[in-house]
Amino acid sequence: MKQNIRDLMEANPIIAAVKSMEGLDVCLAVGGVKIVFLLFGDVCNIGEIVKRVQNSGRIAMVHVDLIGGLSSKEVAIDFLAHTVHADGIISTKPTMLKRARELSLYTVLRIFMLDSMAFENLEKQVDTARPDVIEILPGLMPKIIKRVTHSVRIPVIAGGLIAEKEDVMEALGMGAISISTTNTDVWKM
Repeated sequence: MKQNIRDLMEANPIIAAVKSMEGLDVCLAVGGVKIVFLLFGDVCNIGEIVKRVQNSGRIAMVHVDLIGGLSSKEVAIDFLAHTVHADGIISTKPTMLKRARELSLYTVLRIFMLDSMAFENLEKQVDTARPDVIEILPGLMPKIIKRVTHSVRIPVIAGGLIAEKEDVMEALGMGAISISTTNTDVWKM
């Protein structure tokens, strides 16, 4: 039985977002990081990447939109669930997340909060995808983080451009449950 994602993130608020094999090596050498967002790979190597993360006792979340060779069709989710055995997926596409939920994967809806239209469309996307968690980018928008957490009532991750302890504390203080970052210094906090 899989653990509740909210409990995992509350206990481990720093999420390592990894975008290369070198970054994965650094991530796996850092203690304390329990959730890994995989932002790289292709159909030939994603299975081995996920296995490395899981063999280290961590949760492997695959950003399906960034995996080379995968289509934007639901069969890509079937592949990640049944062949790769990913723990969960990240996507900007609600239909992909809907399929992942059907397969009992953790789901993260990634949203770029670029303007008021993105905020206005948030509820519709959440209703369609029904994700476990929303990741909003960039993560250095405390007022927007607070507004989103009050609006959607599901856990929010702040991601992108987070580089200092102050950034982490501010995002968490505004209601984010976790932060995701590629900054290896933050992984070590």
